[in-house]
Amino acid sequence: MTSSNGPSAAARVRPAEGTVPGEPVLSDRNALPDRVWTIPNALSVLRLLGVPLFLWLLLGPEADGWAVVVLMVSGITDWADGKLARVLGQSSRLGALLDPAADRLYIVATLIAFVLRDVVPLWVVAVLLGRELVLGVALLVLGRHGYPPLQVHYLGKAATFILLYAFPLLLIADGEGPLVAVAQPVAWALTIWGGVLYVLAGVLYVVQVVGILRADRADRAGAGP
Repeated sequence: MTSSNGPSAAARVRPAEGTVPGEPVLSDRNALPDRVWTIPNALSVLRLLGVPLFLWLLLGPEADGWAVVVLMVSGITDWADGKLARVLGQSSRLGALLDPAADRLYIVATLIAFVLRDVVPLWVVAVLLGRELVLGVALLVLGRHGYPPLQVHYLGKAATFILLYAFPLLLIADGEGPLVAVAQPVAWALTIWGGVLYVLAGVLYVVQVVGILRADRADRAGAGP
């Protein structure tokens, strides 16, 4: 896509190597290979299929044990698909879309299910879902200015990883048995830690978007009519 007032988005993308530390890095998904049948993509699809299964287990038969298994598998595949994509050289456009989409769907679906089951208080869900709403608006603004999405920040990835391990523990802590006393403090510690990092990563994303748009406006003003 080419902006009428400036260079194409692809031309404005900075490569990951050689960037100034702390500066936002824009990812160009169109530069990735157009592959579909890869192991990382298969793992991402598996994670996506687990979302409705998880919701049904939690809200239908309330089979919390199996729901925990689904969440744990999703957390493992979340790490594995990115690792395998790098090791096997199987990065792809589709994978760049599926991986963050699966992360967000799992977090949103889990939060909705948890608030319906009274596993977590409503304010926790409001904060995390509010973060997703703000990032969605920021992504739309970037697109309207001809920029591709920013690369996933390591802080956001770490927060997602922590939350996907906190959620199964929250389910265990909400049940009965000898594990509840142990799971409860660990679950809430991970939830608070992951939630703070998740929101912080969102704030960092918005700050980077604002910086990009300000620089873009200054460049266009300097270029003149």
